[in-house]
Amino acid sequence: MHGVEQMQIGDLKDTRVLVTGGSTGIGAAIVRAFAAQGAQVVAHFNESEAAAQALRAESPERIRLVQGDVSEPGGAARVVKAAAEILGGLDGLINNAGGMLGRVASTNASASHFEQVVNLNARSVWEATSAAYPFLKAAGGYIINTSSVAARTGGGAGAVLYAASKSFVSSLTRGQAKEFVHDGIRVNAVAPGLIQTPFHDKYTPPEIRASQTATVPMGREGLPEECAGAFLFLASPAMSGYVTGQVIEVNGGQLMP
Repeated sequence: MHGVEQMQIGDLKDTRVLVTGGSTGIGAAIVRAFAAQGAQVVAHFNESEAAAQALRAESPERIRLVQGDVSEPGGAARVVKAAAEILGGLDGLINNAGGMLGRVASTNASASHFEQVVNLNARSVWEATSAAYPFLKAAGGYIINTSSVAARTGGGAGAVLYAASKSFVSSLTRGQAKEFVHDGIRVNAVAPGLIQTPFHDKYTPPEIRASQTATVPMGREGLPEECAGAFLFLASPAMSGYVTGQVIEVNGGQLMP
C-alpha cells in the first residue's frame, strides 16, 4: 500500500471504526489501512457480499462486516447501531457509501432517480452521523466524509445530481464541524478526484475517462490506496487534532482550489 501499511500511527491502534461502503474501491482501501494500524473496523456493504467476505478474510481479527442498504430511510441508522454493538461503541465514523447510479442529464432525471441519488449520497450521511453522534460524543471521536472533486466542479456529463449531492456532503462537513466542536468531535472530509474504482468501471465510458485523465497534471488515475492516507491523517488526533471542517482534495492536481 505504498508504505501506508508499514507506517504505524500509534493512536489509531484498537480504535473502533465504521466504514460505510467498505467492501470495494476506496472504502476497501480505507478498511485495509485502518486494520493495518490495529484498529477494529466494521466494513459496511450492501450488494458486494463476495468482495466483503474476501476483505474480511484478509484480517478476520480486525475486520467485521455489517450488511444494509443505507439509501433506504432508516438503513444507515441500523448499520451504525449494529456496528456500535459489535465494537462496543465508536471512535470514528467514515461516511464513504455513495454512487452515481447512472449518468443522466439533470432535466431528464425522474423523481425516483433524484430521490435515489440524494438518499444514497446525502441523506445517508446525515442519518449515519445522527445515529453515530451519541457514541462519538462519548468517545471524543471523529467523522470523515467522502466527498468528491465533483462537489467543486459540478461533475462530468450526466453527473450533475451526484455532484450536487456531494456538495451537500462538503457543506454538511463544515457545518457539523462547528456544531460538534464543543462535543470534542472533529468532522472533516476527503474529496477524491479520478480514482480507479468499480464506480468508474460501471459508469464512466472509456472516452470520458480518457478526457478526464487528460486534465490531471499527474497524467494518470489515482489508486484507491492513494486516498487512504488522507483518512488515516484525519483520524489521528496526534496528526490532525487541530484540523476540523476541512475537505482534503486528493486528485493528482486536477483541481487546485
